[in-house]
Amino acid sequence: MSLGQLHYTSAPPGPDGSGFRFTALTPGLPPSVLREAEQLIGYEPPRNAPSRPSASELEAFPKAFSYSELSDGSRLLARTVYTGADYSGRWGNFHAHAVHLAPGRQLPDGALPVSAWESPGWATATPEGGAPPPLAALPPSGGLDRDGLIAFAASRAPWLAAVFTDLQRQAEDETAPQIVLVEPDSADVARWVVLAGTVLPREAAHRLTFTTYTRRPHLAGQRIIGVLPDDAHGLAGSGRRYRVHDCAVPPAQDGPEPTPWAVAAARVWSDGSFELFRRAARLPGDPFGAGPVSALALCAGIDLPSPHRTAAALWACEHPAALGEQELDGLVRTLAASRREAVPAAETAALAELSARLGGDLRPETAAPLAARLLVAAVRSAEPVRLPARGVLTDEVVRQLAAELGPELRSGIGDASGGLARALRLLRVAGLLAVDCGDLVRPLARRSASALLADPSAYGGELHETLTDRPDLHTALLRELDVAALSGPAAVTVLLERAPVPLESLEALPYLRMCGVTARRPAGSGSRDRNGELRAVLEAAGVSVFAHPPLLRIAFRLVWGSTAPTPEEARYVLAETGADVHRAAETWPFLVTAALSGRPGDPQADELAHELLAAFAKELQPHDRAALLLLEFARDLRAGGAPPGWVDRVLGLRSTAGPVNPPVLEHVFGELARRLLTDPRAGRELDELIRSGDAALCAAYERAAREGGVRSRLLRDPHYFADRFVDWNTQAPAGGAWGGVRGALLDGVLRPAARELTAEDLAAVEGALARRGARHAEEFRTWNRPGALGRLGLRFGGRDGRQGKASPRRRRGSGSDSDSDSGSGSGERYRDGGA
Repeated sequence: MSLGQLHYTSAPPGPDGSGFRFTALTPGLPPSVLREAEQLIGYEPPRNAPSRPSASELEAFPKAFSYSELSDGSRLLARTVYTGADYSGRWGNFHAHAVHLAPGRQLPDGALPVSAWESPGWATATPEGGAPPPLAALPPSGGLDRDGLIAFAASRAPWLAAVFTDLQRQAEDETAPQIVLVEPDSADVARWVVLAGTVLPREAAHRLTFTTYTRRPHLAGQRIIGVLPDDAHGLAGSGRRYRVHDCAVPPAQDGPEPTPWAVAAARVWSDGSFELFRRAARLPGDPFGAGPVSALALCAGIDLPSPHRTAAALWACEHPAALGEQELDGLVRTLAASRREAVPAAETAALAELSARLGGDLRPETAAPLAARLLVAAVRSAEPVRLPARGVLTDEVVRQLAAELGPELRSGIGDASGGLARALRLLRVAGLLAVDCGDLVRPLARRSASALLADPSAYGGELHETLTDRPDLHTALLRELDVAALSGPAAVTVLLERAPVPLESLEALPYLRMCGVTARRPAGSGSRDRNGELRAVLEAAGVSVFAHPPLLRIAFRLVWGSTAPTPEEARYVLAETGADVHRAAETWPFLVTAALSGRPGDPQADELAHELLAAFAKELQPHDRAALLLLEFARDLRAGGAPPGWVDRVLGLRSTAGPVNPPVLEHVFGELARRLLTDPRAGRELDELIRSGDAALCAAYERAAREGGVRSRLLRDPHYFADRFVDWNTQAPAGGAWGGVRGALLDGVLRPAARELTAEDLAAVEGALARRGARHAEEFRTWNRPGALGRLGLRFGGRDGRQGKASPRRRRGSGSDSDSDSGSGSGERYRDGGA
């Protein structure tokens, strides 16, 4: 296979009048290629070049060696040299020899284009006859020898990482800036291109275009542009288009941060170990990742900064089989050998990952030093460190580290100012090294419990792993939490809800177990069975509440929290456990609260009050006793067993009890009022209510009278209607609360009922009133007469002729014929004086 060639030169004008032309061509080259090539292979001498150079001066002229991409995707590899001035001195003479590579074609044997620098295959003059001789290859010259490249790389060490970073950017982004290399010798630019071709992946190296010399860099389209110092002016400020590297001045500090890959590549070239790049290209992973090349460099003994040791360790974790056993062993030994005081946390974490993944597969003499380094870092680093497995430590390493780190471990575990996580980590290290720290476990458990109770999210990571590794700390922590549960079960329950602290233990820990079953109870649906929950909590304690009564108090707080049981729940608990347990556990106040917080009208509150008065007679405070007696009296009223003097009894107990829960008074007053409205013996009791003038009691009576049952009975029972008329028609003492109540009941309850009665029903009511006395029937007729005068006469006339004063009356049972006909039994009332 012969390469397509073209020769171009400046010469005396030809037939077309031009002095620049192609002087020899391989047949078949497209005209479009020739047009583009003509713009790429010209030559301008340096600015300060002599007009008529001598032979030695001519040899020092820069050589324009270029590799360019054409618009059709083909490539042009060219060498242009200055050959001296023409006979008239009007123009410079140069000769360009180029080879054309069709799209997708490379030099024979896949040689990189830069390898043809100063190849003996380049011609310095147009061949005779105008036809280039066949050219099968461009063999490399000895101008770019190994030792010379290593020396050049060492001399350019300050610029290597920056240039390699720009090469990486170009390989990853076609819009990245062009690289301008300012060198006084075009051969040095070629050496830069060789370095680039070595570090880049092979495909990227074949795509890399370049020119070693141009007088007009702003017109050059190659990715690497070589210029002389005189031609670099004005380029440094064009950062978006050019990245200028002038190797005659110190590297600029305003460029992008060198990439890890570029730094590693620079270290390798500076060390002269560029053969590693060929091996790195065959390793798995990102071609511009720092891992593969850093791993090989470390194996070769090249020192690299921490980020590269980190990258090498992580890469080895992912690709352990990519390295030979000896190489992997050497890499791990190199990574483990560093005992620097300030090792970055990322590097330590990578080494920990390496130990965790490969430690069991490495030879003990390799895995142990790596584990030892991690343990030292765990003790002396402020950052958390993943500890190695105990199995990768040899007995000798354990003895050495225990002697070296023992005092630091004990001091750090006992130092409360150092943070809980650090103390826990040190305790784990102490366990791995068999350093005795048993006396420090309980204080550390107390600190751990306090931290968890303050913030349950503190559980996890270091604490979880330490509890797994150190059963003694786990046991001590559970004891501390059990103690905390005795005084603050709610906080412990919240902790166990939010943190999966393992509760498995051979010890009793009753309070903690009760909190645990409460916190981790499956979510149910529907109404709660809190008595069932109480039983479950007490069963979880594993200790009989009869043997250890304080459990009951904690169980109450877990089940009911800050609320009180309902009276029904409290009665159940009292019956199930008995008064003695509540007395010993001091939970009986919860039961008292339950009774005094019951809903008005709940008979369970009355029954509970009766049971509490019998069970805790000595423990009750006077005000609580009086309040419970009020409820018990309501029970007696409801059962019909209350002795006479109801109003005096209720008001007296209220006075003794002091401030009473409004629901209790509402309940008791309601029972009393309903009894006054229904009990046949209530006549004298109603008189006591009227004389008391108690506004709350009178209001309760009015509420009870407005209940639906009273209205229903008024409509169906004429005797009951007659009794209520007599009761509510009674005048109150001056200033009493009854005056407003009786008027409201007469007008708001009795009169609407009267309007619904038929004439026959009204006659029955009048008859019932007549049997109590003729004046009662007359008063009713007057009151029920249409118009306001009748109502006003009843309201303000008074039965004894004195407003606001009720007349003395004779109790029912005096022998009147009406006694047996009263119907409702509210009692006949007699007054001295007429209405």
